[in-house]
Amino acid sequence: MGISASGLTPVEETAFLTLYARALDSRWARPILGDNLADQVVGAVDYDFAGLGVQTSVTCQTALRAKMLDDRVRAFSQTHADAVVVDLGGGLDSGFYRVDPPDTVDWYSVDLPGISALRERTLPAHPRSHTVAASLTDPDWTAEIPSDRPTILIADGLFAFLSEPMIVGILTRITEHFHSGELAFNDYGRIGWVSRAAIKLYPQKMFKDVGSQWGYPGFEDAHHPESWNPRLRLIEEASLTHAPEVDRFPGWVRIASRLSGLTKATARKARILRYSF
Repeated sequence: MGISASGLTPVEETAFLTLYARALDSRWARPILGDNLADQVVGAVDYDFAGLGVQTSVTCQTALRAKMLDDRVRAFSQTHADAVVVDLGGGLDSGFYRVDPPDTVDWYSVDLPGISALRERTLPAHPRSHTVAASLTDPDWTAEIPSDRPTILIADGLFAFLSEPMIVGILTRITEHFHSGELAFNDYGRIGWVSRAAIKLYPQKMFKDVGSQWGYPGFEDAHHPESWNPRLRLIEEASLTHAPEVDRFPGWVRIASRLSGLTKATARKARILRYSF
C-alpha cells in the first residue's frame, strides 16, 4: 500500500497529470527530461495513474516544456549566485533535483495545502528546497519568500486553470513583492471553444480532469501580459515545436510537432514565455 492521495481537491489532483507524464518519459530509452525521481514518486503514491490515459503526445510535450523551463532556471541561477527560484503551483515537480542549483540558491515550491503535504511525504528533504502551502490567490503567499534577491518564478501548467483576474492578481503580487527577476511559464496560445469542447469529449480521464478545471481561454500576442502589469517586459517567446528535442519524439508525434511549427498560429499552441521585471 502506497502513500494515500485521498482528500485532494480536483484542482490539486491535476498535479498527477504532469507527474505521470514525466514518469513515463523517464522510462523511455531516450528520454527528453529523464526525471527518474518522478517515476519513484509515482511508485510511492496510491493512485491509479495508468487510469489517467496520458497519451504519448502529452508525455512528449510535458517533458519538453519542463526541460525548457529547467534550462532557463539553470541559466538564471548560474548568472545570479544568490538567486531565489519560485515554482508557482509546484505540485510534485522535482525541478530542484533536476536543475541541481548552486548551494547559494533557494528554491520555493508554492501550492495548495493538500498537494504540498503530499510533496513533503514523497520528495527528499533538502535545506535549500522549501515548500510553501498556500493558495496563490492569497495575498500573503509570498510572506515566507525573500524579496531582496534576484528571483526567477516559473509556472508549468498553472495559468490555464485560473481565471484572468486571478492571473492578474498573481502577477501584481509578484512585482510588488520581488524587487527584480524573471517570470517564465508555459502557454497554449488562444484556446477556442472548439478546442475546449474537444478536450471535454475525449474519453481519457486526463482530458476530463483538465476540461473540468480549465479556467482561461488564453491569448495570441505574447505581449498581452504586459497590459496586465506595466513592470513586465517580454524577453522570450520559444515554441516547443522548434526545440531540437522534438527529434526524440516518436515518429508521428515528431512529424506533427514539426508541421505545427511551420506557422505562427500553430507554433504558439505550445510555447514558453519569459518576462523580466
